[in-house]
Amino acid sequence: MTEYDSPWKEILDKYFDQFLQLCFPELYQAIDWRTPPKMLDKELQQIAQESETGERIVDKLVEVRLLSGQLEWLLVHLEIQSQPSEAFARRMFVYFYRITDKFNKPVVSLAVLQDTNPDWNPQQYEQSLFGCRVGFEFPTVKLLQFENRLDELEKSENPFATVKLAHLMTLKTVGNPVDRSQWKLRLLKPLYRQGMSRETIRDLFRVIDWMMDLPTDIAIQFEDELLLFEREKQMPYVTSIERHGVERGMNKELNEGNSLAKSDCINSW
Repeated sequence: MTEYDSPWKEILDKYFDQFLQLCFPELYQAIDWRTPPKMLDKELQQIAQESETGERIVDKLVEVRLLSGQLEWLLVHLEIQSQPSEAFARRMFVYFYRITDKFNKPVVSLAVLQDTNPDWNPQQYEQSLFGCRVGFEFPTVKLLQFENRLDELEKSENPFATVKLAHLMTLKTVGNPVDRSQWKLRLLKPLYRQGMSRETIRDLFRVIDWMMDLPTDIAIQFEDELLLFEREKQMPYVTSIERHGVERGMNKELNEGNSLAKSDCINSW
């Protein structure tokens, strides 16, 4: 089963600046990146534990320093479900006021929508009753909107562009593992040519491999082709393929062991 949640969390930790550069460029330009972002996982966990609005997906609370010298907290939501949620805008509001109230900090709430409905793009929460009115607006980015920018994403040297492509192609190849395998290779091979670091390639491979899952038979073909490509480039950056290779090796040893056992039994007769 394809899993979107964990790879996004991992990649946001390491490439938060590239994420903002692609998804929220105006905010990216306002941040002083000489001061590394601070991930506030502990603070976010406190808010999540206290929430009473049901299941939600809230991934990152990050402290950044602006070029003005001011510190700001950014609340980044990744809505990973495949269907629109009527409660999403309220959920954004709930986390906004809970963080503001608990920590007395101004918060910038950002939303990334990964569903497949082009008509769903919530950007505000409103509540009005007998003259009492609450209005809350927040910027969103919908990954589906990048479908018309695939060439731009493929040419980009921003690691997060590869993550976006992986997500879009995962959605596009549902039920078509052969095409998914081809896209998986198409996304990975340029990383070697762009001269990215070994660590970056391994990080991106983990995300792509996580998202673009393949059935066993096609996965084996994919691994063999990628390993051949790595040998040609003399860049052995194997990651999860190592795991599959070990599993295949163990199965081979097990089969050989079973064959030897059978042979011993036959010889003993």
